[in-house]
Amino acid sequence: MPVSKPTVDAVLLDIDGTLVDSNYVHVDAWSRAFREAGRPVPSWRIHRSIGMDGSKLLEALVGSSDSALAGEAKRLHGEYYAAASKGLEVLPGARELLADLNSRGVTVVLATSAPESELSTLRDLLEVEDSVEVVTSGDDAEVAKPEPDIIAVALGRAGVQAVDALMVGDSVWDIESAGRAGVRAIGVRSGGISRGELLDAGAVAVFEDPADLLANIEKSPIYSGEKASA
Repeated sequence: MPVSKPTVDAVLLDIDGTLVDSNYVHVDAWSRAFREAGRPVPSWRIHRSIGMDGSKLLEALVGSSDSALAGEAKRLHGEYYAAASKGLEVLPGARELLADLNSRGVTVVLATSAPESELSTLRDLLEVEDSVEVVTSGDDAEVAKPEPDIIAVALGRAGVQAVDALMVGDSVWDIESAGRAGVRAIGVRSGGISRGELLDAGAVAVFEDPADLLANIEKSPIYSGEKASA
């Protein structure tokens, strides 16, 4: 049993790339979608945009989120991602991390801007409903990461103040979104973003993946409250 007490009341967690190894599935789905829609986009550019609000991703990569091309690419991405979702895997330690946080009295929040169709698949895969108290989706905010709207919704539903929460995410967009909402953020490298970039975006600590965070949880900002890299 835990012998010390967390310094936060809630931990908000992104899902894609943070709890589920799905970022490169998204990259492939978007790459195929853009190519078929008639506007090929290099995979590295797509990867750099994963974690953004869908509209912002389309604006960044094809210049618009409401053009016919963008609409077709979005439709195709949904089809390709759904077809590939059977091969998704939960990242090491993800389920155990959420269960551990719940056992310590921390409110566990899945703070994602994934659309409901994708979120349903991810929740079925994770099988962590007993550990989770609050969930957000892309339907909960008009503009998602890196804007702070989803984080604000998550805080409101959890009934906690920003100062009493921490965010865990894998992308610079997660870190920036949390920062704009006044929430400290822990980065994980499981989405393919470097430690340095996550720290530069404002992360107060960076771990390899959920298993690494779980193994060092009582040394992490969840307990120490310190703004230092683990």
